Amino acid sequence: MIVYNITTKVSHTIHAAWLKWTQEEHIPALIATGCFTEGKILQLLEVDDSEGPTFAVQMMAESKALYNRYVEQYAAALKQESFAKWGDQFISFRSVMKVVN
Repeated sequence: MIVYNITTKVSHTIHAAWLKWTQEEHIPALIATGCFTEGKILQLLEVDDSEGPTFAVQMMAESKALYNRYVEQYAAALKQESFAKWGDQFISFRSVMKVVN
């Protein structure tokens, strides 16, 4: 199992709308690619939230090949959609992990 993790600090001014969009639109769009089986949203604790809360969206892929397909075929368009909707009101970094137990 591969975990595609997107950690995002979201401006206070958009965080409620961003969270709703992520739950109702973005995660379903990621799952609709066929590359991921499920997604979760976690809020980071014990971090500096002065500029806004930080969330981790974790998407589960059954294989590295499915994750690679997402990167090759879908990632650019979905990232662009995020920037078009939210502009510079967020900052994200991504990591890919393998579940070991």
